[in-house]
Amino acid sequence: MDPVQQAKDICLRLLTARPRTRVELGQALARKGVEDDVAERVLSRLDEVGLVDDAAFAEVWVRSRHNFQGLSRRALAVELRRKGVAEESAAEALANVDSEAEEERARLLVRKRLRSLGDADEATKVRKLVGMLARKGYSEGLAYRVVKDEVRTSLLDETF
Repeated sequence: MDPVQQAKDICLRLLTARPRTRVELGQALARKGVEDDVAERVLSRLDEVGLVDDAAFAEVWVRSRHNFQGLSRRALAVELRRKGVAEESAAEALANVDSEAEEERARLLVRKRLRSLGDADEATKVRKLVGMLARKGYSEGLAYRVVKDEVRTSLLDETF
């Protein structure tokens, strides 16, 4: 089989599963033993026809991972960098998640998790909730502030 056609087939198969960045496709082609010049030709052609668009990928990735996984801007920036998205494209996509949206998402995550912590004492709740937010990339200051507010609010709700 023609190496260009083979490389194109690999890329199209990967793109059928989910959108991917140019770097991800390049890495997949390298793992399959596709020569660099063939990979570059195929990737350039996919760019030209709009099947590979790192800026669009970054926007969709950020929206999805922030809304459904609750990841912070910092965690999203790390993921985009790992996927090979250019800094400029990543910054534009991350600009859609402002501080207010990030804090509101953190509050929603804490409220949801707080319900499952039941009768745990306040210190345990704070430790577990701050840890959860830290794993999702939220800053320590934001995590503590949000958790303290939400734990205090839940304690007040329990007394009434």
